[in-house]
Amino acid sequence: MSSSVVPFKNQRYADLKRESIQRKILFRDPEFPADDSSLFYKEPPPGVVEWKRPGKISSDPHLFVEGINSHDLYQGEIGNCWFVAASSCLAMMPHLWQRVIPDWQEQEWDPKHPENYAGIFHFQFWVFGQWIDVVVDDRLPTINGKLIYCHSNSKKEFWSPLLEKAYAKLYGCYESLSGGFAGDAVVDFTGAVFERIDLEGEAFYKDQRNQDYLFENLLKVYEHGGIISCGITAEPHELEFKMANGLVKGHAYSVTEVKRIRLGHGLVAYFKNETIPMIRMRNPWGRMEWNGAWSDSSEEWSKIGDTERPNLGLTVEDDGEFWMSFEDWCKKFTDADVCSIINTSLISIHKTWSEVLHFGSWTKHGDPLLNRCGGCGNNPTFLQNPQYMFDVTKEIEEVLITLQQKDRRTFKKTGQGENVSIGFSVLKVELNRKYRIHRLLSQKSMESSVFINARSVFVRCILPQGRYIIIPSTFQAGELGEFMLRIFTDVDSGCRELTEDKPKVKCWTPLFGYPQAVTHVFVEKAERLENQDRTAGADPYVIISCEGNSVKSIVHKNTLNPQFDTSAVFYRKKPSKPITVEVWNSNAVADEFMGQVVLPGSLKDSQQKLKLQLRKRGSNMADEMPGSIILCIATDTELTAI
Repeated sequence: MSSSVVPFKNQRYADLKRESIQRKILFRDPEFPADDSSLFYKEPPPGVVEWKRPGKISSDPHLFVEGINSHDLYQGEIGNCWFVAASSCLAMMPHLWQRVIPDWQEQEWDPKHPENYAGIFHFQFWVFGQWIDVVVDDRLPTINGKLIYCHSNSKKEFWSPLLEKAYAKLYGCYESLSGGFAGDAVVDFTGAVFERIDLEGEAFYKDQRNQDYLFENLLKVYEHGGIISCGITAEPHELEFKMANGLVKGHAYSVTEVKRIRLGHGLVAYFKNETIPMIRMRNPWGRMEWNGAWSDSSEEWSKIGDTERPNLGLTVEDDGEFWMSFEDWCKKFTDADVCSIINTSLISIHKTWSEVLHFGSWTKHGDPLLNRCGGCGNNPTFLQNPQYMFDVTKEIEEVLITLQQKDRRTFKKTGQGENVSIGFSVLKVELNRKYRIHRLLSQKSMESSVFINARSVFVRCILPQGRYIIIPSTFQAGELGEFMLRIFTDVDSGCRELTEDKPKVKCWTPLFGYPQAVTHVFVEKAERLENQDRTAGADPYVIISCEGNSVKSIVHKNTLNPQFDTSAVFYRKKPSKPITVEVWNSNAVADEFMGQVVLPGSLKDSQQKLKLQLRKRGSNMADEMPGSIILCIATDTELTAI
């Protein structure tokens, strides 16, 4: 992830401010003019708009009034509650908002030196893997002297409408911000990883174990500086519909705290240590709250002692902020946007991750080997997509994968602002795979994301040791677009894009030869192996060899019936030479041979499952050994057939 900053539309804040001060004028942004083109492309605001500078709205304007907090923001006339909810969460995180609002002290009004004010501000957003610096002038749209979009609870404070203006400029106009996911805005603020949780579909409120697991995960995200928001799915005619319980459908809420609250009073509460998982939210309207259990004035608060109550920020007023029990939250809200700040620091006391970032595109070509828009796994052209290979070197490892398409919000003005449905699959492949997959044989699908027309999709998966390929795709074949793929692992995964279809012809090829055939071998398992120790067991592993190249499986502890699930692919210069599959027992002193099978690897291979008797080596290879092995083999003279 790049930490350098690129000026948006090549506008450099320091140069523009210096020029304005020298010329003794207030900056007027030619790239985002104070006219209708910056406001809307379809639906005009409800009234006559007048653009005003903060000094014409307030006699004492400031960027911040008494600091910055989540109560500073109120949603205006456009449906960008998702942006306001994300901004409310951002306001609680100084280490995050100070990146979005750089040099904030320098940008603040200085009443002692009014000559240094130039009517120019700048904000930074993480856009498609790159930090972008967006410059705006301070002219804000008003109707009847009042700000019509995002505004603060203080008429003197202007950080929130200026931030919103910069975001509107980034995406074309204010109306382009109508409708979205809070998680997308958080990613733009932080470069976080966005995971959308289906509270309704997973029915966490019905399963206490899963509910507890989710709470602990959200608590961890919150305590590590992540940002959480939530909402209730609505039909088009239900958007921003207030329900009887006080919650609003089709509306984004920011989560302002996740906490286990201690029940009881005095020392009894301390020693009993009875707690309830709770969650606090804020409505970006600054009003309309939950009115059920644990709402501001509900009787449940009598269960909380005087020592705990001051820590909860409880205010009995309609300020838009309220608490709910976590169980009720899981029951009443349908989805949550969880944005984790992934720690990739080399020096840290917390868990760190190794990140790899790739940029790619879905492009169309008449040659199947060059086509890169094959669609999802439902399409026969699925493998005609970009392919990214990585290794899991630990016995088992948690891997985070996020796929993001380039935001199309900017194109709403031209009627082309809709995302395409995207997703990805994770395949376990041959341990020695170096070239693109052209045919699915034994390669196993380990994980698949949902396919959805959202900006990004995310999967958290647990993978055993092995080699894997990620195939990002659109749902429909033939759809074009750009994407960004991020992979997080415990240790370096060596992730890289597979671009070659087969071995290259090199200058020494005439001397050493070129592959004449390709063979794929999948060893599923072995059965009834011979005991190798006093505990009547063995620690077997398998080696697949061909023309001096070999693949070795992991060791399977204490079993005579190992499930190997190990595969290899060989590009063979001498197809007449056989392929051997050997089974060995891992031993501290010296590994012990347990048997082998020899495969001709010919075009007659049926790719059907074979059960073969293990045999000895060398001159005694006709003699049988205890046990058998189950495998599949496929061979083709067309190197791009496997």
